[in-house]
Amino acid sequence: MSDKENLQETEEMRDIAIIGAGPVGLFAVFECGMLGLSCHVIDALPHIGGQCSALYPEKPIYDIPAYPEILASDLIGKLEEQAAPFRPLYHLGQQVVSLSDNDSFWQLNFKGGQAIRAKTIIIAGGAGAFGPNRPPLEDIESYEGRSVFYTVQRKQDFEGKKIMIAGGGDSAVDWALSLAPLADKLYVLHRRDKFRAVPESVKKMHALADQGQIEMLVPAQLKGLKGENGVLSHVQISGKDGNVQDIEADVLLPFYGLSMDLGPIAQWGLNLDQNHINVHPTTCQTNIDRIYAIGDIAAYENKKKLILTGFSEGSFAAHDIYQLLHPDTPLHFEYSTTKGLPDKLK
Repeated sequence: MSDKENLQETEEMRDIAIIGAGPVGLFAVFECGMLGLSCHVIDALPHIGGQCSALYPEKPIYDIPAYPEILASDLIGKLEEQAAPFRPLYHLGQQVVSLSDNDSFWQLNFKGGQAIRAKTIIIAGGAGAFGPNRPPLEDIESYEGRSVFYTVQRKQDFEGKKIMIAGGGDSAVDWALSLAPLADKLYVLHRRDKFRAVPESVKKMHALADQGQIEMLVPAQLKGLKGENGVLSHVQISGKDGNVQDIEADVLLPFYGLSMDLGPIAQWGLNLDQNHINVHPTTCQTNIDRIYAIGDIAAYENKKKLILTGFSEGSFAAHDIYQLLHPDTPLHFEYSTTKGLPDKLK
């Protein structure tokens, strides 16, 4: 039985509970493990990877050092492999609803009634719990998961389909470029003529439209869905003149952004600023002792919301936690090329 399969009921004390199993949380496992610190990892999603897995697993990422281009899903796979030697205890599909401070450790209470214990906490929850912004279309829920999707898990699932992509941001444009070669017909609908995406990507999209691979429906808005038993046949749209038109489509992909919610974290007494947690920039310590925050949820002056910034913050937090838990043991910094992995993991 793997570590991921036997963890739901454990009460084992660990040095750190990492809330959030996205890329930053996974790399924090490695940084903590290199210092001999053990970790729980908790995530409300049923799988690791955070937004990289849930929203854009097949989307390429270009700003990870040493990878000129890497798919989001492949990045998560590499981070999972890097963390694996340190045997983190994963608690997936779990939400921490409350904390109990027992002076020397925290008890983290899950929504289902279980609880785990850790001496410190690192919040790596991105922007908190998230979900798609649904377009206000009647009965859209009955089509979700069959004809209406807010994420693309596998491009091949859409091969040969008549697809309508709705939205004007990077996700809409990127997926239009990615799915155009696979689709039988691909429409891009946006309520404005201008798109809020990388200009070079918009240029490529318009080039595909000129070649007949994409049909642009701009400016226009979604008005309704037609179909039976969750199977879509047409998407109703409204043009600038207000006239409603039925467009034949098998799939609707609405990319209208995410609805973010900190959930119970907002009630923990942390120093919040617009759904972000203020931290010390060189330790990532919050205003509450033994609680840290890293990644997109952490805020300080001149913060840059990049995955690589979160990786660095994971290292800051790990080193500060080591000094907190081992105040009488000096930590002599060494590069991984010098010390390698801990002996017990080789």
